[in-house]
Amino acid sequence: MKQRNLKNSPFNIVVVVAALGYFVDVYDLILFSIVRVPSLKSLGLEGEALTNISVNLLNIQMLGMLLGGILWGILGDKKGRLSILFLTILLYSVANIANGMVQTINQYYVLRFFAGLGLAGELGIGITLVSEVMPKETRGYGTTLVSGVGIAGAILGFWVADIFDWRMAYYVGGGLGLILLVLRVSLYESGMYSRLKETKIKKGHFLSLFQHKKMFSKYLKCILMGVPVWYVIAILVTFAPELGSEKGLHVNGIIVGGKAVMYFYIGGSLGSFIFGLISEWLRSRKKAILIALSTLTISIILFFLAEGVSTSMFYFILFVVGLQTGYWAVFVTTASEQFGTNIRATVTTTVPNFVRGATIFVTTVFVWLKSTSPGLIGSAIIVGVVVMTMAFYATIKMEETYHKDLDYYDA
Repeated sequence: MKQRNLKNSPFNIVVVVAALGYFVDVYDLILFSIVRVPSLKSLGLEGEALTNISVNLLNIQMLGMLLGGILWGILGDKKGRLSILFLTILLYSVANIANGMVQTINQYYVLRFFAGLGLAGELGIGITLVSEVMPKETRGYGTTLVSGVGIAGAILGFWVADIFDWRMAYYVGGGLGLILLVLRVSLYESGMYSRLKETKIKKGHFLSLFQHKKMFSKYLKCILMGVPVWYVIAILVTFAPELGSEKGLHVNGIIVGGKAVMYFYIGGSLGSFIFGLISEWLRSRKKAILIALSTLTISIILFFLAEGVSTSMFYFILFVVGLQTGYWAVFVTTASEQFGTNIRATVTTTVPNFVRGATIFVTTVFVWLKSTSPGLIGSAIIVGVVVMTMAFYATIKMEETYHKDLDYYDA
């Protein structure tokens, strides 16, 4: 009886390993943004060349994540959640260590691609496994713990990068991942997937998501729900120094990009717990996400009305904005609950990576608009209105999944 209760607890070994895995995942994802300048300078780059190579490295990492999202998702449905979770942790851990050893730009390109490839699978596979091994009454607590603990990895990334040089920061991330693999021996496979393996039902059929109108509609809505999070990260947080000095905001002081990201992610980690708990208390994923989108809209408006505030107040506003993006945990859980066991890992792994990939389109439109009459702030507002409107529509039209039994298959 005690063992059964432990498995039903949000603190069982599956949840703990998935949470720590996502923690290291986020650590590495954010670490590159922190150490890219010192790492590229040590390789002999300066000025415009440094900026151009940075963009290329980010794009190659994103390409790895997009391809990895598809690859790991399909394999997670075809081969099992547990083995693929192990492979993703192993790949990004080794890639992390190798990133600390780069001597040339070409090596950096290759290793950032493989790091992105490995990083793509951790969250989706982890959430899928947690959703399937825990009862519907408590699975929301488990996925909330995974996201809340995981996002805090960004904070550790800042501390480590501030204390050590960029190579050691990569080694630390890789070492944490390898240590995590030791805990993997205590994990157990999802019972739902074990039963699926005994059937002849087609597993991990990625193209089926686009071949059936109903499935494609659900899939697209899942993606649109999450885009506001990466709109905020890609534009409001990344361009915080530029927006803060722009006429219309003109913050009293200089905004440091690293601090802007740190305060945002502190809010994001706390918000993951808050909105995860709200979804459990209300017994509704949709209501929790709609509340988050509503408060996020208000927070974004406050961001653009922060004219003449101090740097401390500006960082606090970013913290508040980050707090509202904490619905990321509920969003990924919802995506996992929307589809059957035979394609659940594919969906849960590709959706967050396609959301990240959508930032390419979001930032492209933003860059194009800011060169025209709206300017920097006006462009950010226009893109924000479009993104938030689509997210509200997608969430309202989405099926409620809180009470859903996940032991079923999609044809």
